[in-house]
Amino acid sequence: MPDEFSTSTTVFEMKRIAYFGGTFDPVHNGHLTIAREIVKLFELDKFYFLPAYHAPHKPERPPTSAFHRFAMLCLATRSEANIAVSTIEVESGQRRYTIDTLPQLRNTHPLDKIYFVMGADSWAEITTWREWETLLLNFDHIVVTRPGYEIRLDHVTDAVRERVVDLREVDRIRSKTDIPGFRIYLTDAAFFDTSATALRDDLNDGHLERDNELPTEVAKYIEKYELYR
Repeated sequence: MPDEFSTSTTVFEMKRIAYFGGTFDPVHNGHLTIAREIVKLFELDKFYFLPAYHAPHKPERPPTSAFHRFAMLCLATRSEANIAVSTIEVESGQRRYTIDTLPQLRNTHPLDKIYFVMGADSWAEITTWREWETLLLNFDHIVVTRPGYEIRLDHVTDAVRERVVDLREVDRIRSKTDIPGFRIYLTDAAFFDTSATALRDDLNDGHLERDNELPTEVAKYIEKYELYR
């Protein structure tokens, strides 16, 4: 007979989840490569693309509608088991800053380890982001290198530099990412040379020359709705 005074406890297993912010205009195979490699190397339970309604630090060019960019991301990821698309920023209907979004994500996953993924181009201009130092010191980040962008550290503060963990040329990283405190991880695991800007320029005449750089479903969607013309 069970002891009437016995209690049961539920053990919660911490999950490892990453969010990759950006406009994804359009999502391309380089973005998917990042997602797949980061899932594998950081042993993630889930990877979310986090499309912005309109990136605050890119005011010079209005992006393609959030609806189309979200739809293309869904098409590109629908066969990926560990990769999905978040609607948090798109549904806001307004420009949002990362410093506002990450606390919301933490509240959504209070028991999990959350990483924010950014490309080397975002890292290069990180000091233009709102409350950038607070952002870097209070959340875990993954910075993905890309051709043509040197990963520099001299533009950030000493406090931020102390949080940097260089994982480039490292193929086993789980033990290196389980250290206490918030860190900024540099990785070259998903090295790619695809540019959304170049793809938009390519699509301007209605014909895509670089079709190997887009998921097939995304290329068909762009053609159907005549985007980027």
